[in-house]
Amino acid sequence: MYKKIIVPIAMDQLEHGETVLGIAEKLIDEGGEIILLNVVEDLNAYAQGYMIVDFPLEMVEESRKHALKTLEALKAKHGINGRIEIRTGGAAGTINALAKEENADLVIIASHRPGLIDYFIGSTASRVVSHCPCAVLVDR
Repeated sequence: MYKKIIVPIAMDQLEHGETVLGIAEKLIDEGGEIILLNVVEDLNAYAQGYMIVDFPLEMVEESRKHALKTLEALKAKHGINGRIEIRTGGAAGTINALAKEENADLVIIASHRPGLIDYFIGSTASRVVSHCPCAVLVDR
């Protein structure tokens, strides 16, 4: 069905990540590639004049290491043919950029029930659906 699927996985939503990974395994062509993606949010980008927060570089690096270790274990557990990408930035923009860069066929993203903040800035899943250059499947 699909030759290249991107599966973004948030470290605080691993149970949803495993669910969408299971969907990807069912939809991938034989010999296809699944890219497990984690985006370490660039928290400094959210300080838009209201406050300036300088997060230590070590904190970002530790988040990247934790994500890599977690996704490697998930990949091994599921026997995934593919690779892991750890990127830094805004989640939706980074997911969409990788989809374009990789010429992906599909992005499978988990969604959650929106909280109050989602009504003001929109959810990641919503922004991916609106701007992704390939098909997007949202699991709720």
